[in-house]
Amino acid sequence: MHYRPFLLCLLALLSVASFAQGQSRRRLNLANQPMPTTNAPLPVMMAPQAHLLEGITMNSSLLNRGVRYSIYLPPDYYVSNRRYPVVYLLHGYTDDETGWTQFGEADRIVDQGIRSGTLPPMIVVMPDAGVTWYMNDYLNKTRYEDMFVSELIPHIDSTYRTRTKRNYRGVSGLSMGGHGSLLLAMHHPDLFGSCAALSAAVYSDETIKTMPDEPYNQRFSFLFSGPVKGDERLTAHYKRNSPMVLAASAPEGDLKRVRWYLDCGDDDFLSAANAQLHMTLTNRKIPHEYRVRDGAHTWTYWRTGLTDALQFIGTQFHQ
Repeated sequence: MHYRPFLLCLLALLSVASFAQGQSRRRLNLANQPMPTTNAPLPVMMAPQAHLLEGITMNSSLLNRGVRYSIYLPPDYYVSNRRYPVVYLLHGYTDDETGWTQFGEADRIVDQGIRSGTLPPMIVVMPDAGVTWYMNDYLNKTRYEDMFVSELIPHIDSTYRTRTKRNYRGVSGLSMGGHGSLLLAMHHPDLFGSCAALSAAVYSDETIKTMPDEPYNQRFSFLFSGPVKGDERLTAHYKRNSPMVLAASAPEGDLKRVRWYLDCGDDDFLSAANAQLHMTLTNRKIPHEYRVRDGAHTWTYWRTGLTDALQFIGTQFHQ
């Protein structure tokens, strides 16, 4: 009988058993030892921050140049996959895309509103319009409105995570931008669910006819008619682009599709015209909100009014 193979197998089994017992003892000792401690501070997780992007340029084929814009992105934009409603916030005469943030503190106001829950998370787009009054000129050389509708809005919707239905798109602005917000919403009720115009630069036919030549030629002649006087200023192009005329003549069904908000100070030189616009809408039974607060044509008035204007627009975003 050969004992050598039997002895070798027996030794191998004994070695395996000894190794297993050693591993068990080591695990037991580690389990009984205290966990190591450290005095290093725990990492701090920063809350999501809002983002203001400035100096962005979109190339426009209709204007044959770049169009600058600033855009506010809500605090959770980069840590979520959700889509957001959009407000187009329009600047005043001779200002640019930085006015609402530099002087109006719009990014701070929106950020505070979102964090406090008084505003829904939203994207705010602030484009540069120069002195175009957000419209096409009568010679069709500067087609700002066409650019806004067919280039800017599609660009924003394709570049950022927006909600693209009209109920989730609003427009607001001050002075010339108030005019622009009314004009765009009146012309395109299929694109905008709400409009909030602050100190809107709207004028009656009589004001346009009797305006002295110098201010008319500086501000309006290149838009409506050329350097003419009196009734000659009331061209078909003027009537098509006057919010005052459109409030009286646009189809009632189109006007009722949009939620309207007007706000103008009691000491503003545009107060009477805004009151006339309010009465025109009232007489036609077009639902709207109308506010007159203490104040003039100033940034103080617009800063203090922006939250309520955006809350009005934001109400539809919750639906």
